[in-house]
Amino acid sequence: MKQEPPATWTNVPTRTITAGGVRFAYRELGTQNPGPPVVFLIHLAAVLDNWDPRVVDGFAARHRVIAFDNRGVGASSGAPAASIEDMARDAITFIQALGLGPVDLFGFSMGGMVAQDIVRMAPQLVRRMILTGTGPAGGEGIAKVARVTYFDMLRGLLTGQDPKQFLFFTRTPEGIRAGKAFLQRLAERSDNRDKAITVAALQAQLKALRRWGNGKPADLSKVQQPVLVANGDSDRMVPSSNTHEMARRLPNSELVIYPDSGHGAVFQFHADFVQRALAFLAR
Repeated sequence: MKQEPPATWTNVPTRTITAGGVRFAYRELGTQNPGPPVVFLIHLAAVLDNWDPRVVDGFAARHRVIAFDNRGVGASSGAPAASIEDMARDAITFIQALGLGPVDLFGFSMGGMVAQDIVRMAPQLVRRMILTGTGPAGGEGIAKVARVTYFDMLRGLLTGQDPKQFLFFTRTPEGIRAGKAFLQRLAERSDNRDKAITVAALQAQLKALRRWGNGKPADLSKVQQPVLVANGDSDRMVPSSNTHEMARRLPNSELVIYPDSGHGAVFQFHADFVQRALAFLAR
């Protein structure tokens, strides 16, 4: 009898659950692991296939991991949300529909902003948070994410490269190598891939980021949960100064800054990041 290969991020099936009038597409790994699950919150213009397999599989070695497509994104139904607050409401709806709680949150970039609103709106639902490549409402340069994104999409078009090579990684030899390796990992899943994000969904998300960047700063001193804050030292999308600012304003935080790296530092240094994240979640 042929034995099924072990489930990994490259072969785990996509499932759906309907809640709040939305059919959410999601994938989960490590369901046999005890303890609070870790809910992954995705970045701008991303679908399930944009998560680094090394990071997801690394977390899933010790934890139940759940990642999902936002409303109107990828294989999830509905109209895409145009505010971070609405994305947070949808995430809460999804988490509660699965009967989860409390959970740990891992938010990258826009997902880190969504995590901040989740903990503000439903603090009882969150045990610990990991916020990477992200910033607080009203943070420096966040309102300009659309400008940076469109510029690097054009750079990618003109050079025949994926824009993430410019958006996520530095232009040093090491950064360029890390970007190429990351993009190769994203392509490892060949079957049952997610639907690409639509132009309408991208525009809605850029509007949400602009609103967040122009928004009133939240009182992060109210966040009592432990938070691991990480980024590269040269983030162009969400300037690294935001990472330092968040760590300073969060009363129970620890900070990790990776050298010669940008927005995608936790993917560039995935082995070290996963080790640090697992240690943080185990406390």
